[in-house]
Amino acid sequence: MNQLLLDEGFPHRPRRELAPGAVHIPAWLTLEQQRWLVAQFNEWATGPVPIRAARVRGREMSVQMVCLGWHWQPYRYSRTATDVNGARVLDFPDWMARLGRKAVADAVEHTPSGEAYEPDVALVNYYDDSARMGMHQDKDELSRAPVVSLSIGDTCRFRFGNTESRNRPYTDIDLESGDLFVFGGPSRLAYHGVTKIYPETAPSGCGLAQGRINITIRMTGMDG
Repeated sequence: MNQLLLDEGFPHRPRRELAPGAVHIPAWLTLEQQRWLVAQFNEWATGPVPIRAARVRGREMSVQMVCLGWHWQPYRYSRTATDVNGARVLDFPDWMARLGRKAVADAVEHTPSGEAYEPDVALVNYYDDSARMGMHQDKDELSRAPVVSLSIGDTCRFRFGNTESRNRPYTDIDLESGDLFVFGGPSRLAYHGVTKIYPETAPSGCGLAQGRINITIRMTGMDG
């Protein structure tokens, strides 16, 4: 089944570059690939570190998260979930590293840059229809390699901003089930967030009846 993630038959619809280094490719994952990833998510969510809502500045996030490779808590990475149950998180799978490299290569139009991409962590978020993600930067990684983001399930309104502040200028786009979004280079530290989930918009056959799964693949640049 892992071969599903390496097939050459991925749909390639017109893409959009929101800013230098920030690329949206619609329908990058097929429905079959989405269903397989949802099945993996259901296994990840049950442990050894179960899915949970992280606490940021004393407040519980509306998004539920499970981590692979490294555990994230504000604002650092560790191998064990000291803020949950002290267990070590699941390993980052080799197939996901290959998936990340293909995503980066596709985002830069099949240049060899994807070959140098060696991700080691995935933060997997689940959004119900009331969940949001405030504008933030992904800056807890030592590496500034691109972030790969995959969407499955309900459509979201995604806000992609600038590198200086949470304020304008920013661009709002809808990310639908199967969409890929990659941001790196001069856009690697751009503020971004999710302002809305559109209920009951998940396509039939994606494997998720309601809500949205967002898989973000990254390089921490850390040892150990």
